Amino acid sequence: MEITAAAVKELRERTGAGFMDCKRALEEAGGDIDKAIAALREKGLAAAAKKAGRDAREGLVSSYIHAGGRLGVLIEVNCETDFVARTDEFQALVRSLAMQVAGLAPLYVDIDTIPADVLDAKKAELAADESTASKPEAVREKIVEGQLKKWYREVCLLEQPYRDEERSVRDLVTEKIATIGENIRVRRFTRFALGEEL
Repeated sequence: MEITAAAVKELRERTGAGFMDCKRALEEAGGDIDKAIAALREKGLAAAAKKAGRDAREGLVSSYIHAGGRLGVLIEVNCETDFVARTDEFQALVRSLAMQVAGLAPLYVDIDTIPADVLDAKKAELAADESTASKPEAVREKIVEGQLKKWYREVCLLEQPYRDEERSVRDLVTEKIATIGENIRVRRFTRFALGEEL
């Protein structure tokens, strides 16, 4: 089957993958763009998983101040090289992440950064809830786990849904690892809201 340049261009625009990768994916998918996207995503996720262990010490500390100056975010996002940190794509990612923090006010980067005492207190709170406490032990554990997952989506940046999309912030970062070709890590952030906690 002949793969047209227009099809390759469309796939590149939709995925950000390289020209030859797009052409190969289209050939393997018999010209079906949706199948090619799925194949590229799988390859990208596999590549991103390999990069996850690599050291990421470069990157950016960036700020986002919401209109009116009543809300601001400082965020540090790391990558492997200074070269990537200066690219428009990486800087756009950092800005998107800062806006996510401003808009949805996560408390932690991911589940691993939640302090043990906070996690234990939340589990105890969920288990003590009247509607949960009245259930049998095995069911209670499942209810608490389900409620914890919901809570993670509220308080952990990487678990939150990205904007109004189906994918999570973690999925967004993983996709960028695949397209940029370096490990990327959200190291930390701080959110300031005028008059908050005074």
